[in-house]
Amino acid sequence: MDRSIVLSLALASLLVGVVSARDWNILNQLKGLGSSQNGIVSSGVSTNLKRYCESWRINVEVHNIRNFDVVPQECVSHVKKYMTSSQYEDDVERAADEVILHFGSMCCTKTKCDGMDAWLFDIDDTLLSTIPYHENNGYFGGEKLNSTKFEDWMRKRKAPAVPHMVKLYQDIRERGIKIFLVSSRKEYLRSATVDNLIQAGYYGWSNLILRGLEDEHKDVKQYMSEKRAWLMSLGYRVWGVMGSQWSSFAGCPLPKRTFKLPNSIYYVA
Repeated sequence: MDRSIVLSLALASLLVGVVSARDWNILNQLKGLGSSQNGIVSSGVSTNLKRYCESWRINVEVHNIRNFDVVPQECVSHVKKYMTSSQYEDDVERAADEVILHFGSMCCTKTKCDGMDAWLFDIDDTLLSTIPYHENNGYFGGEKLNSTKFEDWMRKRKAPAVPHMVKLYQDIRERGIKIFLVSSRKEYLRSATVDNLIQAGYYGWSNLILRGLEDEHKDVKQYMSEKRAWLMSLGYRVWGVMGSQWSSFAGCPLPKRTFKLPNSIYYVA
């Protein structure tokens, strides 16, 4: 082999090692440093791990990244830091503020409503936070959720309210709008769920809909959309749906508005 080629390869290898040590990130691991697709060199060379993980998290939230089983190991600590931060609480508060703006000067009040205005909430990481479970188990998305352990934790009825959500919940109730809780929790968790909701400050809902045996074969998107269709068939005007998963409001029929709370710990299809 030509000596100049050998020298060039050796130098390139050395530079790869230097850059990898200084600017290591998951993009380099997945695509190879300086790899290209359609002639475009990956920008991962200049992207550090923290920035990559934040980019990964944001793309989960806007639904560009879907169907992930676990959070990339390199990003678990980043997801944990965000979900336990004041920034997460501020983001939830902003979402709640946007709900109130959505209502605006809506005419529906206790004295004017016909009782057919409705609002739908999911439960987990929408009204009740699962963050304590992840803190105690050290997962934060780094491992597949163990449904048996997770349900055992639910039975303890200790999930706290998601920040700012009790106030929003009560505000909607005081507007004379009926609240329906539609959750993918199993029916056998009803007693624990009701107790936990009340302890956390939620009460006065019109219906708590949980998954029965007839729903277990359905994915969450189908299950949620069918429950919305059922409520609308009864004549309810669904002003909005709030959840921490896109499956909470995907599919038809669509409500007037959807509001997603941040949650990049897990993905439920």
